[in-house]
Amino acid sequence: MEDLLFGFSIALSANALLYCAFGVTMGTAIGVLPGIGSLAAVSMLLPVSFYLDPTHAIIMLAGVYYGAEYGGSTASILLNLPGTPSNAVTCLDGYPMAQQGRGGVALFTTTIASFLGGCTGILVLMFLTPAVIALSMKFGAAEYFAVILVGLLAAGTVTEGRPIKGLCMVVLGLLLGTVGSDISSGTVRYAFGSIHLYDGISLIALAMGLFGVSEVISSIRNSGGSRKVERVPFRSMVPTQEDVRRSRFPMLRGAGIGSVLGALPGTGPLLASFMSYLLEKRIAREPERFGKGAIEGIAGPESANNAAVQTAFVPTLSMGIPGSATTAVLLGAMMIHGINPGPRLMTEHPDLFWGVIASFWVGNLMLLVLNIPFIGVWVSILRVPYRLLYPGILCFICIGVFSVNYSVFDVFSVLVIGVIGYGLRLLDFHPAPLLIGFILGPMLEEYFRRAMLLARGDFMVILTRPISGTIMLIGLLLLLYAMWSSSRKRKAGAASSLDADPAD
Repeated sequence: MEDLLFGFSIALSANALLYCAFGVTMGTAIGVLPGIGSLAAVSMLLPVSFYLDPTHAIIMLAGVYYGAEYGGSTASILLNLPGTPSNAVTCLDGYPMAQQGRGGVALFTTTIASFLGGCTGILVLMFLTPAVIALSMKFGAAEYFAVILVGLLAAGTVTEGRPIKGLCMVVLGLLLGTVGSDISSGTVRYAFGSIHLYDGISLIALAMGLFGVSEVISSIRNSGGSRKVERVPFRSMVPTQEDVRRSRFPMLRGAGIGSVLGALPGTGPLLASFMSYLLEKRIAREPERFGKGAIEGIAGPESANNAAVQTAFVPTLSMGIPGSATTAVLLGAMMIHGINPGPRLMTEHPDLFWGVIASFWVGNLMLLVLNIPFIGVWVSILRVPYRLLYPGILCFICIGVFSVNYSVFDVFSVLVIGVIGYGLRLLDFHPAPLLIGFILGPMLEEYFRRAMLLARGDFMVILTRPISGTIMLIGLLLLLYAMWSSSRKRKAGAASSLDADPAD
């Protein structure tokens, strides 16, 4: 409690409150826009954080992250277009509720569910992170190598799409992370004679290209113009007693699911929201209501994804392993500020550790105020014509990436990477594992070298040490499960296609 009070003394300072308010407001505004998402929002605002104190920078970027998850449900309910990937499941019952004239009730329910899930996730983060740090203090180079490797496997196999494609993107990210000067020998690798690549590929250019420019291109292609959005008066947001009765327990169950799954490296809020929806549909007395406007179908998933957003910081702060793709960007931001996330973060930078955790409480209270009385403001953003909105976002991206190093090369890089990222999306290669591989790649290489030096080149030491060997076994089981699950889906798809067309 003393540490938490110390954190509140930082989080309640004038500057911290200002940057927290700015972060959650910008996150909500960008989350409302269909298809942009929290990852693109954090990537676009990453250059702004370089001019701030590290604690204030992480408070702001974290606010953008969970603020976008709050706001992402608005477009899902009113337009049937998910604001973030984890809000996609909200479309299944949120949009039918809007068509029935109950969009206001759906928006109110998602706000309360998000707040409850966020608070539950913060509690888990507060009590679980110090315990994980105490355990990780026993880790050596071999254990850290094993944890990072399993995190990369999880990032590649858990994301949507085929696991083999996710793993290919992880490998591509690892290769891109080797570009530049080697940290041990100083030898320049894969720069192809360009002095602009001596320090490696810019994290800002990569993140903003993959998740900013490519998202804008995809949104332009899929939208075509502005959409008609109905007004949501405040009186229409009041739920009935039946709504409260049906939604309270799904909120609690969703918060529990999100708190558990979010703390696992590489999973993120997307898996938590879908697992919550599947659970609610399975245990419902009337499962046929789902997909037709069941309030349980939005209460559980929204609570789950916001709880998972908070607990995704458990592996990020305690071990330096991103809990999701967005926390990978936050991990990179801390490294750029000269802060190494991991077991020593709580002792070396207690102001950042406890200040950020305390700011989560403040930010969630701010979002509760922002998303209920000011819902009309967020709905009006959806009326902005896309032909005006998206060019402005592209200009903001280019200005942001140029302001970091004042390099025209970085501007061209972000545009080229954006086009490549859009091409990868068309081929169903999700870019999130690439970014995680890019950030964790140098760390994986460093710990592997250190482990081999200590073991005099004997790789078996990673498999024979109790902790690292157990972690490697978990990674192997995860890989085998992903291969089995993918094979089962392919067989099910082939069987359904044969049933649909007996002539084949």
